Amino acid sequence: MEALIVIIVLTVFVNNIVFSQFLGICPFLGVSNKISTAVGMSAAVVFVMTLATLATYCVYYYLLEPLQLTFLQTISYILIIAALVQMLEIILKKAMPPLYQALGIFLPLITTNCAVLGVAILVVQQKYTLAGSLIFSFFTAIGFGLALIIFAGIREQLDLTGLPKYVKGTPAALITAGILALAFMGFAGLVK
Repeated sequence: MEALIVIIVLTVFVNNIVFSQFLGICPFLGVSNKISTAVGMSAAVVFVMTLATLATYCVYYYLLEPLQLTFLQTISYILIIAALVQMLEIILKKAMPPLYQALGIFLPLITTNCAVLGVAILVVQQKYTLAGSLIFSFFTAIGFGLALIIFAGIREQLDLTGLPKYVKGTPAALITAGILALAFMGFAGLVK
């Protein structure tokens, strides 16, 4: 149980996929203008990342490795992730049209979100079990979502303040992201 808590704290806070590994920066900066959109994107990333890890793990260990086709890992992972995102897009379009409209172009961008692909590759490199892979991917996605939602909240507040015109927009977002990365690094003292 203690090991599980350590994994959760490490993946969500200390080794946050955005702040320590710099994966998923495009949706992090692009969808963080509103909290509602950030929550929707976070949910989509949790769903896609967890399912993609499950699918890619099975493909790698039950197909690619036994047939000695591991050199096809990256291309097969990209195809699996693209198929999952297409499925999610169809579901959101029918079940939640406002969220689908709010996500706009960023929903298809999950296909090329390097965080999803990066996690799928990391679980193989780290030689996690299937359960470990799912836990790692789920909490990595939760960490991504947490960072995205906090960042969106701060950006909404910054829009209400009187920032100088030279700092508004992208400069303020990048400065805020840097400060958030430093704040998340502070959690490193919790885990040895």
